[in-house]
Amino acid sequence: MSSPSTLRKDLHSTRDNFRPGPHRALVEASDIPVLAFAHRFASDEHIFEHEHSRSQLLHPIAGVVIVTTPTGRWMVPPDHALWIPAGVRHAVDTIGGVEMMSAYVRLDALEGLPGHLHVTGMTRLMRSLLAETVGIGPEATDVRAHFVRSTLLHEIPMLPERPLGLPLPRNQRLADLCRDFVALPSARIEIDTWADRVGMSRRTFTRLFRHQTGLSLSAWRQQACVMAALPRLSAGEPVTVVAMDLGYDSIPAFTTMFSRVMGAPPKAYLRNQRAE
Repeated sequence: MSSPSTLRKDLHSTRDNFRPGPHRALVEASDIPVLAFAHRFASDEHIFEHEHSRSQLLHPIAGVVIVTTPTGRWMVPPDHALWIPAGVRHAVDTIGGVEMMSAYVRLDALEGLPGHLHVTGMTRLMRSLLAETVGIGPEATDVRAHFVRSTLLHEIPMLPERPLGLPLPRNQRLADLCRDFVALPSARIEIDTWADRVGMSRRTFTRLFRHQTGLSLSAWRQQACVMAALPRLSAGEPVTVVAMDLGYDSIPAFTTMFSRVMGAPPKAYLRNQRAE
């Protein structure tokens, strides 16, 4: 199976595939159940809110992608993907230079495809199938092209879901607090501090926050910290440095929090993710 570094080299050889604009009309007009393209974005690019008539599987090979919808935001680091159902309006922001592949799937392509937006892990098989579908191009109709595309479709429901979504409150004052936190996350933020900043009692704040996000502030904060930590850990930064930067008093405290959210401590999670 191809490694991420090999995929990057293969995709560099087809540079035209990195231009996202020209593909949209082709995707919308094609009868082929699934098409895939590769894209390259500069650091800190913003793609304005839009939607597709097809579902999209978005997979960064390098860099981190943040996808924002009216109901929240999702982080997609390397070794992960985001499944965006057809018709979901979303904007995209990049962190670092981003190279990614996207598959666009017709609604009637396969029964049992996911119906909700979520982050997934990536299997070795899916990485290879996605790269191969990009290489085949949108015009191929031979037996091999049909087989590769069909196998890719059947692999989508097998991708493991990851808790890397971060719902945003509808209340503007709460949403502003959340966006400020995402920009500068810290384990030391307290409920009373946030309640004071929006002029609410602790009880009113906690009730409203849970009602609008489905999470307690503590759980939401932990997920935000994991989302901040993962790109840095994936890039090889030491756990100690990341934990201290996020305001954790000790490595065990950070590791316990990470394990609670992701189901495994940082090193084991990253090792398992790359082995899938």
